[in-house]
Amino acid sequence: MERFIQSRARGFAALAVAAAMTLLFSGCDDRDADHQAAAAKAAPRTAAVGQDHAAEEEEHAGHEEEHGEEESAHAAEEGHAEHGEEEHGEEEHGGEEHGGEEHDEEVVKLSPAELKEFGIELETAAAGSLDQYAELPGEIVLNADRLAHVVPKVAGMVREVRKSLGDSVKDEELMAIIESRELADAKAAYLAAAEREKLAKANFEREEGLWQKKVTSEQEFLDARQVLAEASIAKNSAEQQLHALGFSDSYLHELPGQPDATYTRYEIRAPFAGTIIEKHLTLGENVNADAAVFTIADLSSVWVDLNVYQKDLPKIRKGQSVRIEIGHGIPSVTGEIAWIGPLVGEATRTAKARVVLPNPDGTRRPGLFVTARVAVAKTAAGIIVPKSALQTFEDRMVIFVQDEDGFEPRPVETGRKNATHVEILSGLVEGQTYVSAGAFTLKAQLSKGAFGDGHNH
Repeated sequence: MERFIQSRARGFAALAVAAAMTLLFSGCDDRDADHQAAAAKAAPRTAAVGQDHAAEEEEHAGHEEEHGEEESAHAAEEGHAEHGEEEHGEEEHGGEEHGGEEHDEEVVKLSPAELKEFGIELETAAAGSLDQYAELPGEIVLNADRLAHVVPKVAGMVREVRKSLGDSVKDEELMAIIESRELADAKAAYLAAAEREKLAKANFEREEGLWQKKVTSEQEFLDARQVLAEASIAKNSAEQQLHALGFSDSYLHELPGQPDATYTRYEIRAPFAGTIIEKHLTLGENVNADAAVFTIADLSSVWVDLNVYQKDLPKIRKGQSVRIEIGHGIPSVTGEIAWIGPLVGEATRTAKARVVLPNPDGTRRPGLFVTARVAVAKTAAGIIVPKSALQTFEDRMVIFVQDEDGFEPRPVETGRKNATHVEILSGLVEGQTYVSAGAFTLKAQLSKGAFGDGHNH
């Protein structure tokens, strides 16, 4: 810096000398001389100014040097602060990574009682096959094998009605009473025939004894036997008429001792246990012998009639497994095809296939529409789990796997799938226990970060 200042000073001095020499040799007149003298006098001042300017330059350079040192120090401090912030950011980033690792290790612990309380079901991972389905529309209908139209069998007037529409009945339970003149005639005919048979039999036995003693002729004996035979035929005919009306042998045996007022009484009884789904009977009404006064259905089982399209007919066979989806909050049920109709409807161009389903609680009501999935083919696959086992957790598809610590969400990779199951390509090992149903409850509680008092994760 000192050398630079000295060089600037020498430069200003040289300029002053050059200016003086120029004035000295510029002209010969007095004015020129005066100019030369003024220039000579000005030269020392110019040199002094140059020296002063050089000093100012030196002072300014010193200030700039100090300012540079301050900026360097300030930059060093800022660099140190930025370095500290970077280190702090790295520490925070490392904390986030550490926190993520801890989050991946979160588990939910539940006791067997809690599993039952929250409806959580467990299964063991295993290889299986994916069923390919044909979807068929259908309808729940009454089981025609357990349906009865109750008719009086005799004409008469309704005296009592003990059951109404929707009532449940037991086997042989009394539902109504009819007063029938036809029934009275039938009972009277039976009683008369029974008496004629009894008299004919006594007469035959007497004639047989006399004929054996040679007291009467053989012709009289044969006539008595013929009368007995005719009386027996008439009695049997009257008896069969009463049997056709529903009277048993024990009732007919007791009939001669019953009061005459009961001869017109006809009781309508349930043919089997069921539910009254139709009633066409009122008190005091005259009904015909062939009138369907009650319709009783056994609703403990129902039919599901499916419509099979032409394209699906070659794939549908008796005995195939069928998954029936009813909807409306009614649980799905599995059955098998029991019958396939031999005809294709001209209007619908579909054939009928039938599934028989149990209906113990009565929720599968006839008239409901259903969708049936018939397994028509099987494809071998790896580990198969129900779709209800899959959950989305932290933007990843996971399955809750049980280990010694509890239930942990494990990321998985899925493959092929059908309507109910999906293939797991990675993330779940055969033999591991996983949550097949109720996994959403675990996901919700794990997302909240707590499962309540006494539940650790």
